[in-house]
Amino acid sequence: MKKPKKSAVTQIQAEEAVRTLLRWAGDDPTREGLLDTPRRVVEAYHDWFSGYAVEPAEYLRRTFEEVAGYDEMIVLRDIQFESFCEHHMAPIIGRAHVGYLPTDKVVGISKLARVVDAYARRFQVQEKLTAQIAHCIGMVLKPRGVGVVIDATHQCMTTRGVHKRGVSMITSQMLGTFREDARTRAEFLNFIDIDAGR
Repeated sequence: MKKPKKSAVTQIQAEEAVRTLLRWAGDDPTREGLLDTPRRVVEAYHDWFSGYAVEPAEYLRRTFEEVAGYDEMIVLRDIQFESFCEHHMAPIIGRAHVGYLPTDKVVGISKLARVVDAYARRFQVQEKLTAQIAHCIGMVLKPRGVGVVIDATHQCMTTRGVHKRGVSMITSQMLGTFREDARTRAEFLNFIDIDAGR
């Protein structure tokens, strides 16, 4: 795993930035309820954006070849994730479905979930997140095909702006046989319970 990049911004500077935003919002960062807020926010950011400190492809480097000739589709669905919109820094909360057709090797299924998390724990737009996951799997595992579908809600749309609740966005990225073969794509969408005709 690659080492985290050393930030040019110190913990003290980051906490002061939070105090500035609290003052800008109209509150007093020195009042009792907000005294520890800057530290808590910075700690939360360390967790929420930990994806910048890892190289997602590294999760896929350890593979298994003793699979008794298994060469059918592998699908991991309903991988829950939280991300943040790069336009408004508001949460994106959703589920990713990942499938691939192996050639001569497979990867541990937890590694697929880790790839999703590594990309999600960065500032994102859903379209880019979907493509990054698919291309990472395709580049490292070199399968016959990859499919990624993400279904997510965007708090930048539900809590501000148009205030539309109950709306989710679906994006997909199909590579190799998932793009070229309608039957393969339909099988994948059936596995994740999404109608291929929609």
